[in-house]
Amino acid sequence: MTDFSKYHLGSDAAIITGELPGMKSRMLLRQQELMEGKIVSYPRRMPIAMKRALGAIIEDVDGNRFIDFFSGCGVLNVGHSNPDVLAYVREQQDHLIHALDFPTENKMKLISKLLGELPAPARNEYKVAFVSPSGSDGVEAAIKLAKHYTGRSTILAFQGAYHGMSAGSLAVTSDAGHKEGLHALMPGVQFVPYSYCYRCMFKSNAANCKFDCFEYLKNLLENSHSGVPKPAAILLEPVQGEGGNVVPKDGYLELVIDLAKRHGVVTIFDEVQTGFFRTGDFTVSNSLSLLPDIIIMSKGLGGIGFPVSAILYSKKIESWGPGFHIGTFRANQVSIAAANGALDFVNKNDLKRHVGRISAYLMEKLRGLAAKSKFIGEVRGKGLLIGIEFVKDKNTKEPYPEIVRRFRNACFESGLLFEVGGHYQNVVRIVPPLIINETLVDNALRIMETNLLAVERQAEAAPEEQATAVSLS
Repeated sequence: MTDFSKYHLGSDAAIITGELPGMKSRMLLRQQELMEGKIVSYPRRMPIAMKRALGAIIEDVDGNRFIDFFSGCGVLNVGHSNPDVLAYVREQQDHLIHALDFPTENKMKLISKLLGELPAPARNEYKVAFVSPSGSDGVEAAIKLAKHYTGRSTILAFQGAYHGMSAGSLAVTSDAGHKEGLHALMPGVQFVPYSYCYRCMFKSNAANCKFDCFEYLKNLLENSHSGVPKPAAILLEPVQGEGGNVVPKDGYLELVIDLAKRHGVVTIFDEVQTGFFRTGDFTVSNSLSLLPDIIIMSKGLGGIGFPVSAILYSKKIESWGPGFHIGTFRANQVSIAAANGALDFVNKNDLKRHVGRISAYLMEKLRGLAAKSKFIGEVRGKGLLIGIEFVKDKNTKEPYPEIVRRFRNACFESGLLFEVGGHYQNVVRIVPPLIINETLVDNALRIMETNLLAVERQAEAAPEEQATAVSLS
C-alpha cells in the first residue's frame, strides 16, 4: 500500500523565521487588510501568505512550511496540487474550458463515474445536475427541487447545521451569528435537535440512547398539533462539519430517511463536506441501507480546489424542467476534468482503503492524547472528518473555547494548521488531505501533544483565565 510520500512537499513542519507571520507574509497581509474587503476571515486566524503547496504541506512566502490538517476547508481531498490530477487539467485546458450545459465527453464521463459510485441498485435510479460552482448553490438547487416536487414550502433543518452563505442556504444554517443584521431570509425553516450524543438535549448519552431526538422529529411530522406544517424536505449533514464534526448515532440517518419516505417528505443530504471519500465511502449515504432523495456534492469533488458543485437526485422527484435552475459557470470543463482526474486517482490508489487505515491510526493517536489531557471531553469522527471537543470539566461538559483558541495559536506557531468549530467554538476540527501518511500523522501529533500539554499547564497555573469558558446557562 502506497504511503503517498511523493505527493507531499515534505513530511514535517519547518518554521524558519523564528516568529509568525514572517516579514513577507506581514507585508502581504497588510496589503490585503488595506485593499481587500473586511469579509476576509481565515487569515485573521491563520496569518500566513501562501506561496506553494503539495499534498499536505504548505509553504509560505517566507519559506516556512506547515502541515495542513485543514485542506482548504475540506476541499483538497487528494492533496494540494496533486500532479496526477493536474495532468488532466492541463490536457483539458488546451481544448475546451467553458461549455455552459452542453454535453461534452469530459462531462458525460464524470456523470457516469458519479452514478457508478452509488450502490448498484441505485445507479439507474438517480440523475446528476451540475449547478453553480459552490456548495451553497447545491443547497439552493436541492431546496428548489424539493419545494417544486412537493408543492410545500417548509424545510426542517438541524441545530448545529451549516449549509452556506447565500440567502436560502443561510436560512437553513443554524448559527445566529452568521445572520446578525440580516432580515427576511427564506421563511418556513424549522430547526430540530441533531443526534449529538455528547451534548444530548434530552440528557441521554450514546450508551442509553433511545433516539429521543428522532422521536422529537417524528412528533413534528405526525402530531397535527406540532405547529409545524408538513415540510417539503428534511435537510441534514450526515456528519455535521462546522457544528463540530458531530457523528450521529448508528441507525439515526436510516430512521430519518424512512420517516420521510412514509410521509412523502424529500430527504436532502448535504454531503458537500462529507462527500468524495472524506469519511471513507464515496458519500456517507453509500454506507446506509437507505438512500436520501438528494445528495449534494462540492468541495472535494473538484479534486485539487477547482470549483464544481452537483446534486445527485432520484428520478422519482424530477418535477423541474429546462432552465429551472441555471447558472453561467456550472460544469466548467476544467473543473470537470479535475473531478475526473481525482476520481481516477482515488480508484487507482485504493484511497478508500487507505482512508480506513490511516483514520484508524490517527484516531488511536488522538485518543491517546485525550487520555493525557484534562480538558479533552471527546474525540469523535468518521474517516478523516474528526472532532476533538474541549471542556472545562469532563463531568459538567462546560465548553472551553479559550483553551482551544490558545491551543490552535500555539500549534500554528509550531507549523500545524487546523480549524475550530462547534456550537461554542470549542471543537478542534481535523480535516486533512486523504493522502496523509503515518509520518505526517506522527509529526502533527508531536506538535499537538507538545502544545496541548503546555497550554494546559498554563491554564492550571492561571485558573482565573478559565472564566472565559462558555456558560451553558
